[in-house]
Amino acid sequence: MEVATKKADLAQENELLKTQVSDLNIQVLLLTEQVAILTNRIFGRKSEQKLVCSDNQYEQLMLFNEAEFVSDITLPEPEIEEIAYKRKKPKGKRDIDFSGLPVEKVIHELPETERVCPDCGEPLHACGHDVLRRELAIIPQQYKVTEHVQTAYSCRHCEQNNIETPMKKAQVPAPVIKGSGIASPSLVAHIANQKYCLSLPLYRQEQELKRCDINLSRQTMANWLIYVSERWLSPIYQTLKNQLLASQILHADETPVQVLKEEGKKADSKSYMWLYRTGCDTTMPIVLYDYQPNRKHENAKLFLTGHSGYIHSDGYEAYHNLPPDITPVGCWAHVRRKFVELLKSTPDYNKQDSIPMHGKVYCDALFALEHEYGKMSFDDRKKARNKKSKPIMAEFFEWAKASQNSIYATARSATGKALAYALGQRTYLENVLKDGRTELSNNRAERSIKPFVIGRKNWLFANTERGATASGVIYSIIETAKENNIKPYDYLKFIFETAPNIDMNNPVALQTLLPWNAPNSCRMSIQTQMTI
Repeated sequence: MEVATKKADLAQENELLKTQVSDLNIQVLLLTEQVAILTNRIFGRKSEQKLVCSDNQYEQLMLFNEAEFVSDITLPEPEIEEIAYKRKKPKGKRDIDFSGLPVEKVIHELPETERVCPDCGEPLHACGHDVLRRELAIIPQQYKVTEHVQTAYSCRHCEQNNIETPMKKAQVPAPVIKGSGIASPSLVAHIANQKYCLSLPLYRQEQELKRCDINLSRQTMANWLIYVSERWLSPIYQTLKNQLLASQILHADETPVQVLKEEGKKADSKSYMWLYRTGCDTTMPIVLYDYQPNRKHENAKLFLTGHSGYIHSDGYEAYHNLPPDITPVGCWAHVRRKFVELLKSTPDYNKQDSIPMHGKVYCDALFALEHEYGKMSFDDRKKARNKKSKPIMAEFFEWAKASQNSIYATARSATGKALAYALGQRTYLENVLKDGRTELSNNRAERSIKPFVIGRKNWLFANTERGATASGVIYSIIETAKENNIKPYDYLKFIFETAPNIDMNNPVALQTLLPWNAPNSCRMSIQTQMTI
């Protein structure tokens, strides 16, 4: 009896030890996976694209060796020539059209003492000129004072014969900032372009102006930007918003921003800049930023009031709690990104047959088909997706469900979370099959929010809610202009010259200020667009 009891106890203890060993093995796997992922995040490449050197090793993109990294001594120098006709560009050669720029001729001549014939001693005369090279010169920015002088007119006849003399005065354009003695449309446009297009903070602009002997404080510049945003740019923003909401295909994203002086919040708390933009179905793209103090779904719901159609987003649930007439479309790039991140931390000996590799292969197959659909009409694209992409999606989700039983896919592991994310987003990911105008990813919105993220790394935070809202409006105007191949500085200068002299409450007048109605002087040349 005692022997049987001891055997039972030993068997029970053995099973307990096996369970403990199994749990410890799983824990080791989880910790190993976590260390590998964190190590890769800190020291590894951030790009998801494969970059291979000549020796088949990954090449690291560095910040301070850009010149060495992108240089190519075999690439020929660009040539300046006036293009008077259309022709195919030769491979490996870049022609730059500077026909719209002024030309300054520098004629090199012999000194008077050397203009003598070496044979007979008679004077020499100029008999021809050869253009040896054409250089692109630059004139650094210059500042000047513009005085607006109003001319008064009177009648000589009335001065001599009448008691009263009628007077007329020339009309003077209204200033961009009422009450400011120095703010001009060009100066305010330059400051806005420097900060919101080139990510140059106001304190750096202040320092650069001092080096040009101009004392202009960052506080004054900030006040100007807030003023023009609220007075002149906000009506344009609202007009663009109305047109954006009328579009049936939208993309959305959001990113944190820190606001120091915000009522009811600590200085180090997070606020958010939301982004909404049009899709691939329009020839007049619109990009709008919307500042909000939090990340609640009510913000998206309020902004999108009146919209009906599709909205692309990541897996954030705020976009899944919208009115029923708005259909959320999931992002397959986010699904792929999770597998790519796992693949970077997977050992080479286990990489090819790993769950991350299989997941990435499925996603790559879908994106390859999207490239194939690129030139199709929207209706044909929808049909092709349902014929070719839909079976791959179904197979992917079946595979993801079955893979959850793997020891590597426990609920706590990054692999398990990647699979759970894909399965949890299935309804939204498959909504791309409903309309040919939708896209497989939300990369369009991520590209549009990137300028704000880059700027945030430079200016770090906003001081007040009012300033954050103004920044969102100015970013919206600039990014929308860029999407429509409009030069931001010229466009802002055009707005600041025109808006003070028209009725901003008149919808017809506002239409003249929209990017696609901007004058030709604001537009980028076709050749510059091709270069970009």
